[in-house]
Amino acid sequence: EVQLVESGGGSVQAGGSLRLSCTVSGYIYGDLAMAWFRQSPGKEREGIAAIRAVSLSPYYGDSAKGRFTIAFDNSKKMLYLQMNNLKPEDSAMYFCAAGRAERILDQNQYTSWGQGTQVTVSS
Repeated sequence: EVQLVESGGGSVQAGGSLRLSCTVSGYIYGDLAMAWFRQSPGKEREGIAAIRAVSLSPYYGDSAKGRFTIAFDNSKKMLYLQMNNLKPEDSAMYFCAAGRAERILDQNQYTSWGQGTQVTVSS
């Protein structure tokens, strides 16, 4: 089983940037998918970005396209989410997740989750 620990959240003004990190430990198998999700109060958890461990092909949800970049450094076992041009509506708890996901931005496809890191964007 994969264990995940997020870091890097915080408070930033609109237009600013943050980089979230997720330490990935345990056995990283060939078709493992890793992803970032976010959830704000009263809203459903939303798939932001995902990547496969072997191909490293990125996938993005509509809210992330053009502003966020997902990356996985296999040598460090670190998953990253670079977030640029942040907006107040990006404020949420951000989670990293891992699993054998076919529908790569579907939260129900993921079996391992981190505890989350809070991102707050002020206007």
